[in-house]
Amino acid sequence: MTKLGIIGSGAIGAGIARRAVAAGHHVLIANSRGPESLAGLVGELDELDELGGDARAGTVAEAAGFGEIVVLAVPLSAYDTLPVDALDGTTVLSTGNYYPSRDGRIEDLDAVVTTTAEYEQALLPGAVIVKAFNNILAHHIPALARPSGAPDRSGLAIAGDAVDAKRAVSALVDTLGFEPVDAGSLAQSWRFEPESGAYTTIYVADLDTFAKDYLADTGAPLPAERLREILAASHRADVASRAF
Repeated sequence: MTKLGIIGSGAIGAGIARRAVAAGHHVLIANSRGPESLAGLVGELDELDELGGDARAGTVAEAAGFGEIVVLAVPLSAYDTLPVDALDGTTVLSTGNYYPSRDGRIEDLDAVVTTTAEYEQALLPGAVIVKAFNNILAHHIPALARPSGAPDRSGLAIAGDAVDAKRAVSALVDTLGFEPVDAGSLAQSWRFEPESGAYTTIYVADLDTFAKDYLADTGAPLPAERLREILAASHRADVASRAF
């Protein structure tokens, strides 16, 4: 099973940690507040270890050095606090998106000179970035996870430049309950960025319910083939107008 470092314990980081431990992986999770702040989450994760997975809390530096794959579930504005050297040569699964209201305005992203994933790669030049889990809501991850071969299994988009890293992340995504769908290179990852047409609402069960209370939406399976069609028809968003 995979050793997975997770940096970020918010909804997405914790959601991936739950699926990973339940699938039998070894998880070390960290956040900016320190290991002691994660005692409750680690206790919850320990109850999910029926397949031999386990979880413990550590520092950000420990999580960066622990994983065969390191999951980054932190804002772009937090990248300057990451242990860059510790991530050299590591496959990094980035789950993030660019939200100006949170991250501040980033000129190259607003000008569509680069994708968010390419920008992240430039910030972590020694790491090997693979993009995934950035176009699905956190509560839809457990709701839609299914075992391999299930008829109602959902696809999940993956983008990256390195073949081996994409293969490793695809294998991880498969164990977490989704059918990996190759969405191309980091330069093509705009296809499942916010407002692209292949963002979170593609997994929504009822758009009216979602509009009133997105957390109340139960999610609906999205077959891998349908996801491929959506990605192919996706459009590059006007990032400069992004206000949320």
